[in-house]
Amino acid sequence: MNYFLLRLCLILLVFSTIDQANAAKLSLPADVGLRAANATISGYVKDAANGEGLIGVSVYVKELSTGAVTNDYGFFSLTLPEGAYTVIFTYVGYKKETRTVQLSAQNVRLNMELQQEGKDLQEVVVSTQREDDNVKNIEMSVNKIDIRTIQKMPALLGEVDVIRSIQLLPGVSTVGEGSTGFNVRGGNTDQNLVLLDEAPVYNSSHLFGFFSVFNPDAVKDVKLIKGGIPSLYGGRISSILDVRMKEGNAKRPEVNGGIGAIFSRLTYERPFLGGRGSFIVAGRRSYADILAKPFLSGDLKGSRFYFYDLTAKANYKINDKNTVFLSGYLGRDVFGADFGFNWGNTTTSLRWNHVFSDKLFLNTTAFYSNYDYLLDSDLKRKEKNDFFRWKSKIINYSVKPDFTLFLKNNTLTFGGQAILYTFEPGTAEAASGGTVRAFGLEKKYALESALYVGNEQQISSRLQLQYGLRYSLYSYIGPGESYAFADTTVGLRRQPILNQTRTYDKFEPIKTYGNWEPRFAAKYELNASSSLKLSYNRLAQYIHLISNTTASTPLDVWTPSTNNIKPQIADQIAGGYFRNFGKSGNAYEASVEVYYKWLQNQIDYIDGADLLLNKYLEGELLNGRGRAYGAEFYLKKNQGPLTGWISYTLAKTERLVEGINYNRWFPTRFDKRHTLNMVALYDLTKRVNVSATFAFATGTPGTFPTGGYVFQGWRAQIIDGRNNYRIPAYHRLDLALTLQGKKKPGRKWEGNWVFSAYNVYARRNPFSVFFQQADDKQTVTVSGEQFEVPVAKAYRYSVFATIIPSVTYNFKF
Repeated sequence: MNYFLLRLCLILLVFSTIDQANAAKLSLPADVGLRAANATISGYVKDAANGEGLIGVSVYVKELSTGAVTNDYGFFSLTLPEGAYTVIFTYVGYKKETRTVQLSAQNVRLNMELQQEGKDLQEVVVSTQREDDNVKNIEMSVNKIDIRTIQKMPALLGEVDVIRSIQLLPGVSTVGEGSTGFNVRGGNTDQNLVLLDEAPVYNSSHLFGFFSVFNPDAVKDVKLIKGGIPSLYGGRISSILDVRMKEGNAKRPEVNGGIGAIFSRLTYERPFLGGRGSFIVAGRRSYADILAKPFLSGDLKGSRFYFYDLTAKANYKINDKNTVFLSGYLGRDVFGADFGFNWGNTTTSLRWNHVFSDKLFLNTTAFYSNYDYLLDSDLKRKEKNDFFRWKSKIINYSVKPDFTLFLKNNTLTFGGQAILYTFEPGTAEAASGGTVRAFGLEKKYALESALYVGNEQQISSRLQLQYGLRYSLYSYIGPGESYAFADTTVGLRRQPILNQTRTYDKFEPIKTYGNWEPRFAAKYELNASSSLKLSYNRLAQYIHLISNTTASTPLDVWTPSTNNIKPQIADQIAGGYFRNFGKSGNAYEASVEVYYKWLQNQIDYIDGADLLLNKYLEGELLNGRGRAYGAEFYLKKNQGPLTGWISYTLAKTERLVEGINYNRWFPTRFDKRHTLNMVALYDLTKRVNVSATFAFATGTPGTFPTGGYVFQGWRAQIIDGRNNYRIPAYHRLDLALTLQGKKKPGRKWEGNWVFSAYNVYARRNPFSVFFQQADDKQTVTVSGEQFEVPVAKAYRYSVFATIIPSVTYNFKF
C-alpha cells in the first residue's frame, strides 16, 4: 500500500470532518450530552497592561463549582444550563475579576483583561497558575515556571536562564557544568523535545551549555512535561519543554534591557495598525571577546569567542475569529582563533488561530527549523592552499493543525502533523598544496506524520480522566542507499555486505515504521485539599543523537531511524499524591510521585567506534534496553515574605546492551541516585529581595581502570565493566540580591540592580575524572626482584573551581 497516499487521505479526512461540523453549525446529537437549554460562554483573557493572552487562567463558575482554564492562546469555552452565574477569573500575580452572566438560548462572548497586582510576583515560584491547581488539575509530572520568578533566582554571571532554572525541579538533572542539554527521568538529552513557539530547537545551549538560547525578556511561558504526556505531543520519549514567546505589547511601546558581566540584551515591543497587531524584537550579544582583546597577543590576538541571538514575533488580529502569528529565532556561537567552529539554530513559526464557533477552536502551525555547525581550520580565510572545512545540519519542515472542541464535561482535542526531515551528517572539503578535495556523506531524508485524538472528561465532582491515542507513521526515504551488514560477534564492528547495497529514488520508502501511542491520566480528589493521580504513556522517537562523549557537544550528529536503526520506544507509568495545606489552604504545596519507565532500542557503541564522516556508521552501533525508576518529593511555600521550594529525587537509570559489561545491566552516564535542590526567595523590603539556591547530587558514573600492567615502560590499564565507579558528589550554593530602583510618579524609567555569587564556597565540583601516566616512578617487587614502573595518576577536571561574583543592571521604559 502506498504509505504517502494513506497519510494524505488521513489528513484530508481530518479537515473534511471539521468542514462538515462547521457547515452543520455544530448541530451535535443529544448523545454528546448537550441539551437545547444549554448555552456557551467563551472568550479571550488577556493582560490589561500589554494585551498578551494569558495561558492557564482559571475560569470558575461559583454556582456549579465547575470551570475551565484558558488554552495556549488565552481562549476558553464553558457550556452551561441557562441561568444566572457568577464567573470568577483568577491567575497568579493578577487581581481576581468577577462577572455576573445571564445565560439564555443565546451564547455569550466574554472577553476579559486582568490587572497585575501592585507587587512583583514572589508568592508562587513554580506554578500551574491556580492556587489549588496542584490538587485540582489532572496534569501530573508537569511544572510551569513563571519568568518573573526565574529573574529573581541566583544565576551564573548574573544572567537569568530558563534551562538552568528547570534543573532545580524534581526529576531533572545534567551531567555537569559545561554540558549542553538536560536529562529528565533517566532520559538522554536527545530524548527531550524542546519547542520554541512549537518549532523544535536541536541545541538549546549557548557557550557549551552555560546559557540557554531562550532570551528571558522574550519568554512568556515555560512548561515542562515529564510524564502523562497528552496525545498532542510526540516525537521524543523523555519530556516536552514547551516555551512560548511574548506576543508584544499591544497597548504601548516598551523597551527592556540589561547590561551584565558576560552579555547585554535589548528588547523592543509595540502595537501597530491601531492596536490590531503588535510585535516584539529581542537581541543579545556576548562580549567576552571584546573585553579580552587588549590582553591577548600572538596567535590569540584575533580570537573570536562570542554568541548572539535575535528573537522576534508579530501578531495581527484579522477579525474576531482569525488571528495570525509569525515568530522566529536566529542564534549562533562562534569559537576559535585561526582554527575554530561555530554552530547555531534558526526557527520560524507561522500560526493561524481560527474560532469556528463558541465551542470549536483551531490552531494551525507551519514551522521551519535548522540546526547546523561548521568546523574550519581557517576561520579568517588566510590560507587558500591548505585548509579543512566540515559542516553538518538537520532541517525540518512541518504543518500541524490542532483542533479543540469544548463540550459539556468534555474537552476534545484532535489533529495531525507531518514533518519532513533533511539530515546532512557531514560534508567536507580539504586542500593540501592547492589541491582541493571534497568528500563526506550523502544527505538523508525522512518523513514523519501522525494523527491524534484526546479527551479530558469530568466523570464526577471528584473523578477526572484524560485519555487519548496517537498514531505515528515514519518513513526513511530516498534519494539514498540502504546497507546490510554481516553477522559478527556482538560488540565488534559489523562489516557491510557490498553486494546487498541498494539505491532508492527520491521519496521512495526505504524503511517504514508505525506505532500506536496510547495516553491515559486520571485524578481522584480525596477531599478539597488532596488528590491522587495516575498516568501512563507510550512514546516513539524516530531520530537519534549520535554521541559517545560524556555530554553532547555542538559537533554531535543527528541521524534518522533506518533499516538498521530502529525507533526508540518508551513506556512510562507514574502515580502521585498531591496535597495543599496551611494558611488559606494553599500556603504550602506538597507532592510525592513515583515512576517506572521501560525503554526499547537504545543506541550504544562498540569500543573504538568511528562516528564522524563514516558511511557505514550503522555498523558501529549496538542496540539495547533501558529502565529508569524513582521517586520525587516536592514541597513548596507559596505565601509570606519567605517563599521557595525543596525537591528531592531518588532515582536509578540503567541499560542492558548485548556485548557490553558482560551482558549485565549497568548505570548510564547520567544516572544520579540522589538529587536535592532548595530554592528560597525573601523580601527584606519592598525594594530589596534576596534569594539562594542549593544543589546537591550524587556523582555521575564513570569507567575507571581496575588494574594495569607495564609493557615496554608504559603502564596499560585494565578496565572491568562499564561505568563501574562514580565521581565525587556535586554540591553548590548560589546567592543573589535584587535592589529595585525608586519609583517616582510620572517617571517611565524603571531599573534594578542584581548582585549575585555563583558557587559561593568555591567547591571544585568534578565534571569528570581521567587517568594519565605521570613522570614519577614507583618501585615494585615481583618474585623478589625490584622494578621501577611509571605511576598512573587520577586528575579531576572542574569547570568552575571558584566563586564567580557578578553584577547586572536591568531597565525598562
